[in-house]
Amino acid sequence: MQKRRVVVTGIGIVSPLGNTREETWAGAKEGRSGVGPITRFDASAFPTKFAAEIKNFSADPFIEFKDQKKQDLFSQYAVAGSHEALSDAKLLEDTAGYERAKIGCVLGVGIGGLVMLEKYHQAYLEGGPKKISPFLIPGMISNLGPGNVAIKYGLKGVNYTVTSACTSSTHAIGEAFRMIADGLQDVMVTGGSESTVSPIGIGGFNALKALSTRNEDPQRASRPFDKDRDGFVLGEGCAILVLEALDTAVKRGAKIYGEVLGYGTSCDAYHMTAPCVDGEGAVNCMRNALSWAGINPTQVNYLNAHGTSTPANDASETAAIKTVFGEYAKSGLLVSSTKSMTGHLLGAAGAIEAAFSMLSIRDGIVPPTINLDNPDEACDLDYVPHKARKADVQIAMSNSFGFGGTNASLVFGAYRG
Repeated sequence: MQKRRVVVTGIGIVSPLGNTREETWAGAKEGRSGVGPITRFDASAFPTKFAAEIKNFSADPFIEFKDQKKQDLFSQYAVAGSHEALSDAKLLEDTAGYERAKIGCVLGVGIGGLVMLEKYHQAYLEGGPKKISPFLIPGMISNLGPGNVAIKYGLKGVNYTVTSACTSSTHAIGEAFRMIADGLQDVMVTGGSESTVSPIGIGGFNALKALSTRNEDPQRASRPFDKDRDGFVLGEGCAILVLEALDTAVKRGAKIYGEVLGYGTSCDAYHMTAPCVDGEGAVNCMRNALSWAGINPTQVNYLNAHGTSTPANDASETAAIKTVFGEYAKSGLLVSSTKSMTGHLLGAAGAIEAAFSMLSIRDGIVPPTINLDNPDEACDLDYVPHKARKADVQIAMSNSFGFGGTNASLVFGAYRG
């Protein structure tokens, strides 16, 4: 059977840069940092005292107050992001003749309800087993992210969570793309959501020596590809894409952001937390995505890098990009890491970066890598430092790499009819 073409018709974002798609995108184009001192808990005893938190979020427009205590923040963000994306796609109230059994939801969630787990563990320590809420387990388990979205919006198709560390939501989008292309679903609500700005979240990554400790200047702490980088900044948030089969999207007159062209995956099979130095896994992953899309490397205008601001990742990814793209990596390809502004959203990182890739195609603007003052000698590409740049972006790639050596890349293109 011939594969169906798949397009993006809706985008919703809740992020450290803003609680809507356009507010977030405006912040990214401005080169604004979403990083600041931690407000969720007293972080004075931690080596890292800052994060990229979401500000002024209210679940009230999306979730009844009595139900909010049943859902961890990551799930609340997922419902809010899905509301905006479905509304944007004009599918919130009217499913345009689609069978609800053919509308699914697959989200990437790297860790899940850590905040809720910590809350009730503390309640147990202070008051014993009777203080543990009956909502703890359904509130914290990762599949209740897409589960609550499906319940809220009546999506009766496939429903599950992908958990593959920082690659989770890129895998989720890729698998959603495959299901539509193969005719298994007609519409997919996909992306990712994460909220782990908590004592265990910060403490765990501090113990790994993975987080920046630039406490005196947190907005400049996330500095991908810079020689003075000292670790990533933990972020939180959600990004949702609505994917549809092209023929039915056109038939109902849907607005089309662009097309999903390719999806590639691989594994380093190398180390629990570190990428292989030469970037072999990333090379295979990007090549697989390009092969699926049926395009040459020189056709890619913009690459949204994984770009974590860690010493190991940035150099390894740069090496991989140069292997895949050859001389074009230096002569024509624009690369940036939006984690410099949003922090690292873990399981949701790939989703917001996929959304930025689509918005770059829509607006002809490549978001910058901020804080790139002194590029590492091993990081010698055009990372669009400091300021966004106008560019005719017809094809964009988005990379995600995670602990365990898991990798995924997506290729998006402008819609050409």
